[in-house]
Amino acid sequence: MVSLKKGISPIIWDGNHLYILDQRRLPHEEKFIKVKRVDELIKCIKTMAIRGAPAIGIAGAYGLLLWAKGFKGKKGEFLKNFHAIASKIKVARPTAVNLSWAVERMVKTIDSSMDIEEMKKRLEEEAKKIHEEDISANRKIGEYGEKLIKDGWTVLTHCNAGALATGGYGTALGVIRTCIERGKKIKVVACETRPLLQGARLTAWELKRDGIDVTVITDSSAGFLMRKGLINAVIVGADRIAMNGDFANKIGTYSLAVLSSENKIPFYVAAPSSTFDPNLKDGSGIPIEERDEREVKFINGKRMVPAGVKAINFAFDITPFQYVTAFITEKGIIRKPFKSIRKIIGC
Repeated sequence: MVSLKKGISPIIWDGNHLYILDQRRLPHEEKFIKVKRVDELIKCIKTMAIRGAPAIGIAGAYGLLLWAKGFKGKKGEFLKNFHAIASKIKVARPTAVNLSWAVERMVKTIDSSMDIEEMKKRLEEEAKKIHEEDISANRKIGEYGEKLIKDGWTVLTHCNAGALATGGYGTALGVIRTCIERGKKIKVVACETRPLLQGARLTAWELKRDGIDVTVITDSSAGFLMRKGLINAVIVGADRIAMNGDFANKIGTYSLAVLSSENKIPFYVAAPSSTFDPNLKDGSGIPIEERDEREVKFINGKRMVPAGVKAINFAFDITPFQYVTAFITEKGIIRKPFKSIRKIIGC
């Protein structure tokens, strides 16, 4: 087996403070933000210093712990404020279900029968558990997904579904890493992922760091490469998956799914079970975040669009289930028809 470099840890808890690798600075600078207050954490999530559905879920859990560790007061006040803080964290970014899922797990960990110190202890145990479970889930996703990827294939991915988007290792990139670790020669094509270039900046940085063959393309090149037979499979992550298999992911994913179908290329979605939303029958109920138009108009502070011209900046799109070949989860592969989702995921 091939040994990759020491894993990337985008989230670190030292027992008192939370450290977040500032992904806005990559690939040029690796700098951690020391998060001391929950409002700082919320800002990190909103400004995408930390991003990726599983990662912001873990960060949200640690955010509640951070607030609890610093609380000084009576139990009644603790519980009242705790629930208010939980609500604020949950809405920091609306599309990824992992954020509200992790916060709800933290909320359900404590109750009024405990004293404050017991609640703090339980919260720390749960936050660490959520983090550890995510890394373990990524490894399992990699093990299941590796079986779907043939030696010598070139795999296309969109945005960043790697260690940076999770607790470590990655979902879509976790599959690639497992293939490499098991001796398969895999090449990766990474869509640049406008407007914030998560593919060009983050995915390429991760894979280059591990010595994995990666080529960045403009988002609009994908169909041409597929047509020329240069892509063997597509693997992406997800931010929320409905019970029928519709899913939300970074804007541009839907186009890639349609192109994959047209060119008869398998289209895989790698995500932990926490990304499935048991309350959604289909994708029509998934909230889609619309971000500031300045992200489209400017690159590194330089205006790219004429002054006075409007821009639309939806952060995600919804891909209908019929374009998905299979979902790769830590609990196994879910194939069409997707009526087995609830049973396999356990929700």
